[in-house]
Amino acid sequence: MTDLARCVAEAYDIALPHRGEGKVADYIPALAGVDPQHFGFALALPDGTVHTAGDADISFSIQSMSKVFTLALALRRVGSALWDSVGREPSGSAFNSIVQLESEAGIPRNPLINAGAIATTDRLIDGRSGDATIAEILDFIRARACDHAVDVDLNVAASESETGARNRSLTHFMDAFGTLRHPVETVLGVYFRQCAIAMSCRQLARAGLFLAMEGRDPLGGEQLIDAHRARRINAIMMLCGHYDNSGEFAFRVGLPGKSGVGGGILCIAPGHGSIAVWSPGLNDAGTSLVGAIALEHFAYAAGWSVFD
Repeated sequence: MTDLARCVAEAYDIALPHRGEGKVADYIPALAGVDPQHFGFALALPDGTVHTAGDADISFSIQSMSKVFTLALALRRVGSALWDSVGREPSGSAFNSIVQLESEAGIPRNPLINAGAIATTDRLIDGRSGDATIAEILDFIRARACDHAVDVDLNVAASESETGARNRSLTHFMDAFGTLRHPVETVLGVYFRQCAIAMSCRQLARAGLFLAMEGRDPLGGEQLIDAHRARRINAIMMLCGHYDNSGEFAFRVGLPGKSGVGGGILCIAPGHGSIAVWSPGLNDAGTSLVGAIALEHFAYAAGWSVFD
């Protein structure tokens, strides 16, 4: 039987010499001052065991990793009708690119690029207020993380809104094509806050477990989303979770994953567990440089690549 605690420790030790490499996301002022020396790793297993290394209990801004949870909630709320508003194909473009929206009539390529996540949030709102929607997102994530202290970092949310010209452009562009069903600022008000949720690696790894167990919370036993939808979320994470770096991540790690510019990566090992890493220095595609190194070694050592 694989010693998973040893695999975590080895992955951490192998990646540790690279700590501080990469570039912190400085286009969001509230993230620019995060210490690039941070590095945390957490592995959550279906029996409730969590193996950790480093800064696994320090909260950070989950940013685009929130898109996985809003995708699950939107599918649970509106079902397959979601795909009227967003596609399921890799983009091959940067996370905030507007180019494909022009040629594809305002329908974003997938739910994990910014435009697609905004369209997904729009459908999740489903006629409610922004506050009610963010409350649902928080309730869902808190329950999955087994920690009701998880909350929105309002300073980060304000910073994102103040510097969110590109996201506003994407949203207005989609609105002009008729993709959105709610006012632009209502949708962005939820989107900026969901991205500003702060969590630790331990909390995030626990929160992702339902995607490793076919949509079922292994700790509480509740079927949160249909099994076929959990599989499809994992497929989209594998193909699209790291924007124009998704192919390289699949090649090296071989697990469904979603990165965030706060330096976190959530990885799902179907049937096995959920992994969260955090190190703020990013590669050119916006994925944690140190985190990807650690995940590559862990997946190899544990034999958890979906291609093994």
